[in-house]
Amino acid sequence: MTALPAFRYHPDPLATGSVMPSEAPCDCCGQRRGFVYDGPVYAVDDPGALCPWCLGDGSAAERYEAQFTETEGRVPMEVRLEVDRRTPGFRGWQQERWLTHCGDAAAFLGRAGATDVRRHPDALADLVAEFGAEFCAALDTDGQPTAYLFRCLHCDRHLAYADFT
Repeated sequence: MTALPAFRYHPDPLATGSVMPSEAPCDCCGQRRGFVYDGPVYAVDDPGALCPWCLGDGSAAERYEAQFTETEGRVPMEVRLEVDRRTPGFRGWQQERWLTHCGDAAAFLGRAGATDVRRHPDALADLVAEFGAEFCAALDTDGQPTAYLFRCLHCDRHLAYADFT
């Protein structure tokens, strides 16, 4: 297996479950690279298995007219295109959204439960303000409600949003 390509806004897609080991060939490039993307694809046609390299270089987005997430907030168009079309997305209970801060997209760190969010008081404060302390105490990494944790690449502030079915 080769090392995964680097994704500025999704630093560890293997740990978050957005990329997984697989010997399946990529439907975009036809190569077996040892990993496939396992996240949302918003496209007219289902591309099937995609390798992280085709996501990272934009060829999967171009070939399938696809995007893999949706950036929330005001950021330059080149940032929006990198996140939406060249970064592995992640699965959520509702429509996923990529958080932004300091005029840039934030780095996605993964799903988070109550214990995880408590380690990041800045993110916890935002969630408590929106949902209340009781809701935040019920956050579950693998169940619901779930928080999605991000970190600003400029000021290191942690951000989060939560959802459930």
